[in-house]
Amino acid sequence: MEKLKSFVAESYDEMMHKVSWPKYRELQSSSVLVLVASLIFALVIWAMDRVFEGALEWFYNQF
Repeated sequence: MEKLKSFVAESYDEMMHKVSWPKYRELQSSSVLVLVASLIFALVIWAMDRVFEGALEWFYNQF
């Protein structure tokens, strides 16, 4: 039980005094960057899916 108390106390101390938390503006800009990158990635995957779908449809229609 003593180990658990020690772990919780050390974890709390580290989170409060050793971790550098981002400012609200930094957090906003990072969130926007992640959102835009995710949308671009999703569009690229969607485009690749459409190209492969068209290629396979063309291939299967050849037989």
